[in-house]
Amino acid sequence: MDAVLLARIQFALTIGFHFIFPPLSIGLAWLLVIFEALGWKRKDEVYVKIGKFFGKILGLIFAMGVATGIVMEFQFGTNWAEYSKFVGDVFGAPLAAEGIFAFFIESTFLGLYLFGRNKVSKGIHWFSIFMVALGATISAFWILVANSWQQTPAGYVIRNGRAELTDFWAAVFNPSTLPRFFHTIDASLISGAFLVLGISAYLILKGKEVETSKRAFKVALIFGLIVSALEVFPFGHEHSKQVALTQPEKFAATQGLYTTQSGAPIAVFAIPVDNPPELKAPIEIPGLLSWLVFGDINAELKGIDQFPRDEIPPLFLTFVSYHNMVLLGVYFIFITSLATYLYWKKKLWDKKKVLKIFVWSVPLPVIACQLGWITAEVGRQPWIVYKLLRTSEAASITVSAGEILFSIILFGVIYLLLGSLFLYVLFKEVKHGPEPLENKEVTV
Repeated sequence: MDAVLLARIQFALTIGFHFIFPPLSIGLAWLLVIFEALGWKRKDEVYVKIGKFFGKILGLIFAMGVATGIVMEFQFGTNWAEYSKFVGDVFGAPLAAEGIFAFFIESTFLGLYLFGRNKVSKGIHWFSIFMVALGATISAFWILVANSWQQTPAGYVIRNGRAELTDFWAAVFNPSTLPRFFHTIDASLISGAFLVLGISAYLILKGKEVETSKRAFKVALIFGLIVSALEVFPFGHEHSKQVALTQPEKFAATQGLYTTQSGAPIAVFAIPVDNPPELKAPIEIPGLLSWLVFGDINAELKGIDQFPRDEIPPLFLTFVSYHNMVLLGVYFIFITSLATYLYWKKKLWDKKKVLKIFVWSVPLPVIACQLGWITAEVGRQPWIVYKLLRTSEAASITVSAGEILFSIILFGVIYLLLGSLFLYVLFKEVKHGPEPLENKEVTV
């Protein structure tokens, strides 16, 4: 058994499970900012009930995120000791900032939001959920700063075999930080929107607090359509351009660009093969990739033939994860556009099949987030810190493969139990639905 491979599998397991919850909590928190503002400013009891209902779900998701996030920090010191030695001076600042300035704000104001309703003024109560959403977003920023530095290191020198910070702000705003931040946060907003859409659609289909659920669905639908469109352009487009310019090997792998060429096509569909590198059954649009990156249909793009073989990432997984992420992004725009059109035509609530699609679509944005993370991390291989430290050189030398395998099995069992408990409580809360309105007429 390969200890490095097992350590990578373990980290993928723990971070993959954890990464289910932050996008949902960020997206749902910002939607609650909207719901609570509407309830407060319009003195509308319907939105108050929506806030109460989805606030409970936010509390559950936040608790799961905290419980699953702690594990990852310990792995840096156990399985990845050499990596920790190399990046410790750089990573300390953003991780400390995340804990002190972001997580503290988020957790403190979440308590005020969940337990302060009717105990503080409506303005303070709205401010509490706003700070939860802001704190969660800032927390994501600092985590992405640390991860983006691995992708495009800046503001450092190599001294005594380790990276030492020389320019804090250059490290924070390295070339990939802002494109990755906006792309990831917008993906989180999509996740939150589809969570509300799916739950609201389920309640409508089951006939539980139908008018209240329709109101929640309408707000989430408009929100979801906007953020889904923004994810493709400008955020997805700008992030892809950044990768093309700063990590050309990764970009070539995501696009199936195996030979350097002018007027590079974009592969809409293909089956990638590693040995020899080629695309089977490709469906391509000539020149579009060059135009998207450089604004010139005849511009030259580097293929993987321009890079050493030992610096090329796994081709199949990088290509497939990227293209399925993009496919889901297009789906989000399509289904929200369709539902918006049907709502405009006053036909949406009669389209039971469309509502069922939203119920089953709840996990899809989270899956898209996972695919994006796989693309980013697998596409960076063989580097754990791009061009500075290889993954094979970063693992702890004292932890055996057997010990890592045992911990993988243990974590797998624990996460299976945690996930089952989460789904049980979530489904129970959803089936209960919002509190009923007393003698209130609701218009949607």
